[in-house]
Amino acid sequence: MIEKRVEENQLNRSMKSRHLFMLSLGGVIGTGLFLNAGYTINQAGAGGALIGYLFGGLILYLVMVCLGELAVYMPVTGSFQTYASKFISPSAGFSLGWMYFVGSATTAGVEFTAAGILMQRWFPDISIWVWCAIFIALLFAINALTTRGFAEAEYWFAGIKVLAVIIFILIGFAAIFGIIPLSDRPAPFMENLAPSGLFPAGFVILFVTMMNVIFSYQGSELIGIAAGESEDPQKNIPRAIRNVLFRIIVFYLASIVILSAIFPSKELGLLESPFVTLMERAGIPFAPDIMNFVILTAILSVGNSCIYASTRLLWAMANEGMAPKRFGTLSKRKVPFAALVFTMIFSLLSLLTSVIAADTVFVLLMSIAGISVTISWIGIALSQLMFRRKYLQGGGKLEDLQYKVPYYPLIPIICIVFCVSILLFLAFDPTQLVGLLIGIGFLIACILFYHFKLRKNDKVDSDTTLSS
Repeated sequence: MIEKRVEENQLNRSMKSRHLFMLSLGGVIGTGLFLNAGYTINQAGAGGALIGYLFGGLILYLVMVCLGELAVYMPVTGSFQTYASKFISPSAGFSLGWMYFVGSATTAGVEFTAAGILMQRWFPDISIWVWCAIFIALLFAINALTTRGFAEAEYWFAGIKVLAVIIFILIGFAAIFGIIPLSDRPAPFMENLAPSGLFPAGFVILFVTMMNVIFSYQGSELIGIAAGESEDPQKNIPRAIRNVLFRIIVFYLASIVILSAIFPSKELGLLESPFVTLMERAGIPFAPDIMNFVILTAILSVGNSCIYASTRLLWAMANEGMAPKRFGTLSKRKVPFAALVFTMIFSLLSLLTSVIAADTVFVLLMSIAGISVTISWIGIALSQLMFRRKYLQGGGKLEDLQYKVPYYPLIPIICIVFCVSILLFLAFDPTQLVGLLIGIGFLIACILFYHFKLRKNDKVDSDTTLSS
């Protein structure tokens, strides 16, 4: 009877390889690329942006290989929260889980507001909150039906984004060399990439803008969260990691080169969307409307992914005694419905950005989301470090691991050092210091809450043998 109940409360493995691939790829191609790339170039210059995204890509690689070893060995929905609980400490898992939940659910709400603002281009007389309500209902329905329904929706959302980026890259390079003439300037070739303009604000500003890069790359960790609902994770997760990493870095770097070559860095800071501006000046028919639709799709995709990640993490934590039990139940369609409803309600709080200090609150929330992701990445690397040590101490054989982090323990240690360094540099930027203090303060509060309220009821045995 107990076994039957346990089986009934398990999520279905209904995600196919193509879903996992597009989910992980589309989760990173969103507002960070379409709306944030120009700001990063404006702040750090072309050279600073390129180095920043390369450095961020290196960190992303380190995180993903660490997550890959863990997810292939233990493909569970709780992902890095479960790994932190098991291999670091239950309090670490509790803190990382809630921190990522808050950051992800809040980001979903911000995306709803952004989507409503974009819709005003076509329907200026309809209030933003009306579109927010429509998109909330749409994404809620998609996530409430089945995991397969979510995966299919995200597959097509991501497909539109990827196709748009590829077309933009082709048009951009053609514009750089004069194959497609620009309406307001001659073919720039590589003049704007001259050494004198690569670092207009100096090299130090690069470290301050790294949080923008990390925010852009967030979403890659969805591979781990989706592992518990994917078919044949031992085969599909390594394949997704290999394919996704290369494409993400190429898409971002190619876009940065194109924007930097065509627009001076100071000019980019004045553009609402450099992607739209480039296509307008290249004479692409209906360019603003096309790109508005693409960016809208990207925003809804990010919101969709955030809702999925938040819901699954909340469900996993509830089953480990780290969240109210009601969030650990499943509907008849094998969807954590109670967790989904709570996530949507929590996301509604951030809709206040549409009426209260929108710009200030949006930047602050973006900073908090980036900080929560950075701390989660530290948790992933530290979990892999501790896992491998406990695995070998327990008599496990390295050759039995189907996916292994190379150069252990160097890779997880370097990953931790890089992520910690990024957080430390935020202390020197007044605009991001508030977000850093809020993020660190929330992390400490979670640790204290766990130790004083939940420790005696702890359901997670961090010394469990690694035979599961």
